[in-house]
Amino acid sequence: MRAFLIACAAFMVAACGAGATRDASLVTAAAPIDPISLMQSSRGEAGGDYRIGATDLLTVSVFQVPDLSFDEIRVDASGNLQMPMIGSIQAAGLTPNELSNDIARRLGERYLRNPQVTVTVKEAASQKVTIDGAVTQPGVYEMRGRTTLMQAVAMARGPLREANVRSVAVFREVNGQRMVAVFDLAAIRNGQAEDPVILGDDVVVVDISRTNALVRDAVQALPALAIFQVF
Repeated sequence: MRAFLIACAAFMVAACGAGATRDASLVTAAAPIDPISLMQSSRGEAGGDYRIGATDLLTVSVFQVPDLSFDEIRVDASGNLQMPMIGSIQAAGLTPNELSNDIARRLGERYLRNPQVTVTVKEAASQKVTIDGAVTQPGVYEMRGRTTLMQAVAMARGPLREANVRSVAVFREVNGQRMVAVFDLAAIRNGQAEDPVILGDDVVVVDISRTNALVRDAVQALPALAIFQVF
């Protein structure tokens, strides 16, 4: 009898799920976008449009001037960078290229002739990602440097047993519009799909398997004595 009830529950849930399709625009204020387009948006930001934030860890290199070069220098909580000779510089809100030009301009005005300055982001400590849904520890996590979808889910201690890892949604602001794309985490794990880069302020939602969840609830709802009864 118990096995029959479980089988019936599974069949009913599967039948309901088969006729329904995900329409993200109906349940969220986001327009669906294909995964390839979403990945292209992350490549564009990683390629130089990233805006430095407070507490980011930077590398600053001034060509042939070791005393002004740093393998690691952190932006303070106010968004400023403290540099020898030129003092405090507003870094937050600038791209690495813009900050490079600003440092070069300041050094060229007083101290150096045609300085060559390169700024790179070593750790994007100011970037945060929200991970929700069927994961062990949902929450807001700080990203340290380049973070992919697999790494983001791992930060939340991985998916739950009832998670549908073939349906992982990534919400992102693209050109002022909130978009959502769905990725197959199982295919990414197997090397069958590209692991997309996650950007600051992204929201990752791991879907739940309706069948698994309702079967589990059906089992838990059975009378306690049924667990020990032999059919």
